[in-house]
Amino acid sequence: MKKYDIKEAIEKRRIIPFSDGPKIVSKELCTAKEDLQDAEDVFGLGKFKLATVTAYYAIFHSARALLYNKKYREKSHIQLARAIKTFYVDEGLLSEEYYDNFIQALSLREMADYKRKFSEQGAERSIKTAKESIKLAENILKPKKH
Repeated sequence: MKKYDIKEAIEKRRIIPFSDGPKIVSKELCTAKEDLQDAEDVFGLGKFKLATVTAYYAIFHSARALLYNKKYREKSHIQLARAIKTFYVDEGLLSEEYYDNFIQALSLREMADYKRKFSEQGAERSIKTAKESIKLAENILKPKKH
């Protein structure tokens, strides 16, 4: 697979300039936290498919907050993951593990949604990843004190 080219993604409108992005970063983080809480709640009820899907959306919204902060928005979930890798992982702001966990959660969500394959362990892993993703995004996005 060829290396992801953010310039090409922008030219092909897979990633779109979004100047208002930073204005709604906090809204995306709030949505991520709500989704995480919902995932934990339904997990507690034994609804592992819904927990898997909802935990993924917590990850998605926290990643979206990071992309919005860069004044871009995505056209697909995989483009969001790849843009986050370029802007944050490749720049040393997030670990490669962050990207790998994002992709795994995306895969678990797709398996749950489209193939009805899910498990308690997968849901638990996605919830753990969501917690970490939100925490990391908040740390990156918090105002710098001088």
